[in-house]
Amino acid sequence: MDWKPDRTAKIAIYKQLAQYIENGIADGTFPPDKPLPSERHLANVLNVNRSTVVNAYDELESMGLIERNRGSGTTISKDIWGITKKRIPSWNRYIVAGSFLPNLPVTQKIRKEAVDHQLINLATGELSEELFPKSFLREITSTRSFIGNLGYDHPQGSEILRTTLTKHMKKSRGIETHPTSILITSGAQQALHLIVQCLLKPGDAIAIEDPSYNYNLTIFKSAGIQIHYLPVDRDGINPEDLQSLYKKHRIKMIFLNPDFQNPTGSLMSIKKRETILETSSKLGIPVVEDDPYSLTAFSGDKIPTLKSLDKNGNVLYISSLSKIVASGLRIGWIIGPAPVIERLSDAKQQIDFGHSSFTQWIANDFLESTNFNVHMESLIKELEKRRNKIIKSLNIYLKDQVEYSIPNGGIHIWCKILKNYDEIELLEESIKRGVMYVPGSTMGSKNGFVRFTFAREDEDSIEEGIKRFAEALLKVVTTP
Repeated sequence: MDWKPDRTAKIAIYKQLAQYIENGIADGTFPPDKPLPSERHLANVLNVNRSTVVNAYDELESMGLIERNRGSGTTISKDIWGITKKRIPSWNRYIVAGSFLPNLPVTQKIRKEAVDHQLINLATGELSEELFPKSFLREITSTRSFIGNLGYDHPQGSEILRTTLTKHMKKSRGIETHPTSILITSGAQQALHLIVQCLLKPGDAIAIEDPSYNYNLTIFKSAGIQIHYLPVDRDGINPEDLQSLYKKHRIKMIFLNPDFQNPTGSLMSIKKRETILETSSKLGIPVVEDDPYSLTAFSGDKIPTLKSLDKNGNVLYISSLSKIVASGLRIGWIIGPAPVIERLSDAKQQIDFGHSSFTQWIANDFLESTNFNVHMESLIKELEKRRNKIIKSLNIYLKDQVEYSIPNGGIHIWCKILKNYDEIELLEESIKRGVMYVPGSTMGSKNGFVRFTFAREDEDSIEEGIKRFAEALLKVVTTP
C-alpha cells in the first residue's frame, strides 16, 4: 500500500484510512475477490496503532462495505451494491466535503466542555442568568396582549419593532434612520452571515481587527474571502494601516468593533473614528460596525458610534439585545441603505421566512417601556462590580504574571501572560481544575494571550476561577 496518513491534518487518521479504503473499493484499487490486509499487518505498514485500523474497519463495516469473518479475515462485502442489503451513506465524506467550515477545534472543545461539565465559565460571551431582566420580561408576557402577527411577517421584520428601533437608535446612540433601513436578524451572527454571503464574493479581500472575535469565525473562509488584519491598540486600529492594506490588497470591506472591543475592551478614539470614515469615503470602502457593547459604558457617557458620525452612508451598522438583555431572545438588527437592506432581507427570507413574531413582540415592548432604562442602569452597575472583582483577583493571584488594560465597558478583559507556556496544555490543566476561558490564539495572531469574560459568573466564582487559572498556569509554565 503506497498510501500514508497525513498526520498534520485535522481529520483523525482512522477516518483518513476509512475514506482511502472506501475510495479504493469504488475505483477498483481493492478488488472484491481479494481480502483486505489484516489489522496487525496494516498497522505495521502504516506505522499506526492497531486500534486505528480497528476503528477504520469498524466504520467501513457499519457502512456495509466490508465483512469480517473468522478464519478468512476482512473482505469486501459481496453485496456492496445493495442487492440484498442497504448501504449507509459515507457521512464522514459528506461532513468533510461541505463548503461551510466547522468551528476551530479549540472553540468546539470550549463549547462542549462548558455544556457537558459544571465549570466556572469565564469563556462564554453572554450575561449570567441573574443579569437577565426576567421579571420585566415575565411582566410583558403575563400582563400584556400579544400584538404580533402569527403568520409570516414583513421580510424585514415587524414594522412595529423597526419603528421602535428607529426611536431607540436616535435616543441611545445618535443614529438617524428609518424603518425601511432596518432588518431584524437572529442576533448579530446572522447579520454578519448575510452581509458576507450577499455583498461579497469568493476572492474578495476584507480587513478585520487583530485580535478580534471575527478572527474566530469561519464564515469568511467558508465564503472564500481573503482576510487581512488590522492590529488593535488601546484606542482602536491605526487608520494608516487601513490605507496600507487597501494599496496592497484592494480591500472591499472593513469589519470593526469600535466600542469596548471583543476581546481587548478597547474604545476607539473619536479622532480615529473620523479618520476611518474619511478613508472609507475616499476609497469607497464600506465599513461594517458591530456594536454589542456601546450602551455598557461604566461612566454612563453616550459614545458616538461610527454610524452616528457617518454622513455619506458608508457604514452598515449591526447591533443586538444579546449582550445587554438576553442572548436567548435572538434579536439583532442591521441598519444600512434601503437597497442593501432589501437585498439582505431577501436572502433572510430564503433561509428562515422571517424572524419569530413572538420574540419581536417582547423585544418591542421592553424597549418601549421605562423598565429598559431601569435594567440598563442595574446592568452597568453589576458589570462594573464584576469588572472590579476580576481586576482585584488578577492582582492577587497573577501579580507580575499578566498585563492587561482595564476596560471601561463591555464584558471582556484581555490579558497577556508574561510566562512561557503551552497554550493547549494550559487549557487542559485549567479544565481539570474546573475553570474555562478563551485562549488568545482563537482571537488573534499573537501568542501568549487569554480572554476572560466577567459577565457570566458572580463575583465569588470570578475570584475562584482566576485562582484556579493561576494554579494551572503555575503547573505548566516553562523556563525560557
